[in-house]
Amino acid sequence: MTFLKHPPRFLFFTGKGGVGKTSIACAAAVQLATAGTRVLLVSTDPASNVGQVFGVSIGNHITEITAVDRLSALEIDPQAAAQEYRDRIVNPVRGLLPDKVLESIEEQLSGACTTEIAAFDEFTSLLTDRALHAGYDHIIFDTAPTGHTIRLLQLPGAWSSFIEEGKGDASCLGPLAGLVKQRAQYKAAVEALADSKRTRLVLVSRAQEATLREVARTYNELAAIGISQQYLVINGLLPHSETLQDSLGKAIFTREQTALSAMQGILKTLPCDRVTLKPFNLVGIDALKQLFSENTPFLKGEANQPISIQAPGLSSLVDQIAADSHGLIMFMGKGGVGKTTLAAAFALELAHRGLPTHLTTTDPAAHLAGTLTGTVENLIVSRIDPEIETERYRHQVLDTKGAHLDTEGLALLEEDLRSPCTEEIAVFQAFSRIIREADKKFIVIDTAPTGHTLLLLDATGAYHREVSRQSGDTGLHEVTPMMRLQNTKQTKVIIVTLAETTPVLEAVNLQTDLRRAGIEPWAWIINNSVAAAGPRSPLLKQRAHNEINEIDTIARNHASRYALVPLLEEEPVGKKILLKLFKGLKD
Repeated sequence: MTFLKHPPRFLFFTGKGGVGKTSIACAAAVQLATAGTRVLLVSTDPASNVGQVFGVSIGNHITEITAVDRLSALEIDPQAAAQEYRDRIVNPVRGLLPDKVLESIEEQLSGACTTEIAAFDEFTSLLTDRALHAGYDHIIFDTAPTGHTIRLLQLPGAWSSFIEEGKGDASCLGPLAGLVKQRAQYKAAVEALADSKRTRLVLVSRAQEATLREVARTYNELAAIGISQQYLVINGLLPHSETLQDSLGKAIFTREQTALSAMQGILKTLPCDRVTLKPFNLVGIDALKQLFSENTPFLKGEANQPISIQAPGLSSLVDQIAADSHGLIMFMGKGGVGKTTLAAAFALELAHRGLPTHLTTTDPAAHLAGTLTGTVENLIVSRIDPEIETERYRHQVLDTKGAHLDTEGLALLEEDLRSPCTEEIAVFQAFSRIIREADKKFIVIDTAPTGHTLLLLDATGAYHREVSRQSGDTGLHEVTPMMRLQNTKQTKVIIVTLAETTPVLEAVNLQTDLRRAGIEPWAWIINNSVAAAGPRSPLLKQRAHNEINEIDTIARNHASRYALVPLLEEEPVGKKILLKLFKGLKD
């Protein structure tokens, strides 16, 4: 592997959920340790399964992996780290501030940004602890910090007083309130990350257009803050040999090669390794040792066994939705799981049944919207442009909150409004304008804001509570956007995932986040299932058997209702192919 040649002390692996970065990181750790170097593997992934991979209990303390000489591991629990971080900020002011103020502070510290920064707070000590470095030749990090997190840590120390005085707007920057005391440590850590002699960052991706676009954005974010020593690993490539007797395998292979040919030029300039798809789950030392090999045997005898799966298809969900004649349908999920495709398919199916439907999306590619616009009766397709909406929101805040600030305060507010949360809030406002139509037709929304963003809007603005208070004495009752989302009769939230360990764990976390906001998901959709597609390729059949446990876990433990969607041979674009998703599972 190119990324393992002359490795520096620190190696970071980053990528979207489900691309296999944990497997790549674990296999790299095993290879380096086997070669005679002392290795510490650190995971900051909220869905970490490093312990499961090695078959040992690890947790938040350095643990020797006895099966591999010179290898130790550590799992930083981001949620526990976030709680400790919140306590450090909130506990000193308990009893000094009103309960409502404390609740607001805790809520602003409840989201993804706090978790990300708290995890960074934990492992910066690993980057700067010289005594620890003396015991290891290499420290490998699974799930590196994003460019957004590092940029937050580079913000001026004046943020603390700015936030304490209540000048900041709803954004990701509330978590910064506890950073000042450790700013020197963070500065040293950021310098280590940017030093190519000490740090190498490995971007892990799949050969999918959307995933490769995300990797390119990550590369640009990190390069902009000085992290230039980046490598690329394309994971999970289907071998050509699996296409000979399987039309599904041939279609997958063709799509992957097309995506690789079309990837952005900047990625083509990076040192790149390609890892073939394996038929087995990457659990255990033997499996990890085979990951980087081109010729790997099957570990199980299931490749020739028939696949038996009984699960509801999409038609079971759309039948229940269509019975209401109108309402709001929101598709949520991590990037790359196919929520844009499914939102378009649902909108198309409802319109095909004669029901007036409005599909709106923030999909940057917008290729589905382009395919459907003006071609389907009963269907309106629109696109919310995040850049336009964010700029509109920035001007709105600057014209109101910024109108009475001094030069320094205005500069800090402008920095605040450049945070990623600003885009989520701006897009949510645009969604809110469309939501009102749900009383008369179906509104299908793709790329919904996260539960944390909804809570942040509710906690800082208290919009619907204020409306309720003002209308309490008059008898008038306004239905606010938050009220609509919390009303299961008006809104159906659908979580989209894949039948793989990490995407399922991420979907569970999303469901928890939504429930904290008082929003109960209506259904789950397990998308692009190999098991449901009826593959003939031995490798794909083995992968299909691996999916069964994940599907069963969702059905038994997480979803009140769910549907399984097969992986199609064709790209799911256009009316004919999208409607095909509702035809049920393949025998």
